[in-house]
Amino acid sequence: MANIFEFKGIKPVIHPSAFIHPNATVTGNVIIGKDVYIGPGAALRGDWGKIIIEDGCNVQENCTVHMFPSLTVTLKEGAHIGHGAVIHGSTIGKNVLVGINAVIMDHVVIGDNCIIGALTFIPEGIIFPERKVVVGNPYKIIKEVSDEMLEWKTKGTAIYQALPKECYETLKVCKPLRKIPKDSTILPSDYKTWKKVKKKN
Repeated sequence: MANIFEFKGIKPVIHPSAFIHPNATVTGNVIIGKDVYIGPGAALRGDWGKIIIEDGCNVQENCTVHMFPSLTVTLKEGAHIGHGAVIHGSTIGKNVLVGINAVIMDHVVIGDNCIIGALTFIPEGIIFPERKVVVGNPYKIIKEVSDEMLEWKTKGTAIYQALPKECYETLKVCKPLRKIPKDSTILPSDYKTWKKVKKKN
């Protein structure tokens, strides 16, 4: 069972189809929608404000979601938060990709369908329009999100939207094997990295 805590009498509200990994922690005023995946090591701390995670979002391993006092953090439908990212008091638009170890600060608003690169830092109060590619520290808008990029992002998020059900059906504590079995295989997938997609075209 995941680490779910009430704070000052306020309990998280989690849709039954969402999967919260047992090593994740969800505290206080947090609302989690349908088919949401929260990975191990993630911390969603709704003590000083509120966190809303809309349907189909994923918050991957070791992410932190928190806020300056009295703020609400919103991850809109289909937002995809990469490993180790920090979302602090900001609003992440629909179908946005936040890359690995990016940091997004208070009062930031990311428009729908944006892609935020890995290790990007976005300081307080910046507002981005829709479909921008943002990278760097300091951050910089480098181009528009193309239809091809958007399709790639949406397919990647769909894999995570299927993951909660797969976890409920197959994830369980086990003892490790001591030898590699002969029939050991990696699960097939037609989803490719962006680099491979670009090369193909």
